[in-house]
Amino acid sequence: MQSHTRKLLTVVTEAVLEGTLVRDIDRLNAHGYTITDARGKGHRGVRSAGWEANSNIRIEVVCDEETADAIAAYLQEHYYKDYAMILFVSDVDVLRPEKF
Repeated sequence: MQSHTRKLLTVVTEAVLEGTLVRDIDRLNAHGYTITDARGKGHRGVRSAGWEANSNIRIEVVCDEETADAIAAYLQEHYYKDYAMILFVSDVDVLRPEKF
């Protein structure tokens, strides 16, 4: 089995940003993404998925390092100040590198 290293960019943020972030991620050359509901507790308190105005989403993007860096830099610059958002990047091994 031959695997190839890519980056997994994970964004946990307010659900109200979903449409805007999807457009940003597409524009910044990601080939795709996965979005799931998220809930938990952090700096801004407990966030549940039960009420849309108080819900969070988790966006995961598997991509090359350049794309992950570009998306992370853009989101930090444009959203960190005004929205609850965390980003983290990790290495992942993929089996079909042409998809990412």
